[in-house]
Amino acid sequence: MDVQGVQGVQAITARMAAIESAIATVSAARTPTATGATSTPSATGTAFAAALAAEVRTAETRTAGVRTTGATATGALPAVDGFTPEQVGNASAVVAAGRGMGLSLRDQAIGVMTAIGESSLRVVDRGDAAGPDSRGLFQQRDNGAWGTYAERMDPTASAQSFFRALQRVDGRDTMAPTLVAHAVQRNADPQHYARSWDAAVGLVARLTGTTPAQVAG
Repeated sequence: MDVQGVQGVQAITARMAAIESAIATVSAARTPTATGATSTPSATGTAFAAALAAEVRTAETRTAGVRTTGATATGALPAVDGFTPEQVGNASAVVAAGRGMGLSLRDQAIGVMTAIGESSLRVVDRGDAAGPDSRGLFQQRDNGAWGTYAERMDPTASAQSFFRALQRVDGRDTMAPTLVAHAVQRNADPQHYARSWDAAVGLVARLTGTTPAQVAG
């Protein structure tokens, strides 16, 4: 599970604890009688406790959902020849980012191809001679165009930044994939990404349950 998922679980857990404490307080409340004994809770208190109990059940469901989603996302990743689980996981984050932005399978594959060409699908915490401040899957520069250091080092956030720039490339559907990537990345060699295209297409096909022809088309 990523950091946001963990924080989400922690927030829900804290809310559940507060609600359960409130229920305990309401349940303990009694209306004094003439003899000094206590009676059952008032109708208002009972209704309030019931409402809080319902919210606890909802929070529990959400917590389970967050945990299950994280486990499923990790456990469901396929084994892909030539790629480590880390690389497949990062490719999955790129694909999910593109899908969430409504982009085509081809666009998603261009994102994966670019990340292969830039970092071998690893979150790299270093640059190179041409860009010593480059970081992350896409080797994005610290020039204000690609977000903070944390965003450039985050697979999902960095992919979203890449795809936002890709969406501004006019005519990209008729361009060679490497030229689309070059229009975003401005690599010194426009053909730099071409060697990674077939691997990216195959990887996206495996991750999405489609065929290479559907991805490349």
